[in-house]
Amino acid sequence: MTNNAPARMPDGLQSIIDDFASLAGQDKLQLLLEFAEGLPPLPERYASHPELLEPVPECQSPVFLVVEVDHSAPKPTARLFFSAPPEAPTTRGFAGILHEGLDGRPVTEILAVPADFALELPVADVVSPLRLRGLSAMLARVKRQVAEQMGAA
Repeated sequence: MTNNAPARMPDGLQSIIDDFASLAGQDKLQLLLEFAEGLPPLPERYASHPELLEPVPECQSPVFLVVEVDHSAPKPTARLFFSAPPEAPTTRGFAGILHEGLDGRPVTEILAVPADFALELPVADVVSPLRLRGLSAMLARVKRQVAEQMGAA
């Protein structure tokens, strides 16, 4: 960005932030669990070739991701795919949040997500800063993959 205007949060992520902000304590954890349970499985092309996914070592649990940019649409859009084990509900929940909020969205919206999104998600009272750092690392990789694919177009 060349101006100093703050980045605008995409509607999907803002809605998720608002949902968490309306809850307290254990209800936030329950919502995070719902995002974990809602994370779709990997398509076969990635499930059978996990080496195609990028690891996110900053996460406390093993999580992997890959982004596909569809350049054929009038506005290029991105598809997000995550692999996180069911026994890691927090990490899986964060992946579910990014999937729900960004999958299928225009790449311009994804690239505009503020880097401090994890701090804007009001869950610091129920998850550790280390977990939030993992969410930030997932977002950074998503944005980098999108940017790389847009640069290659």
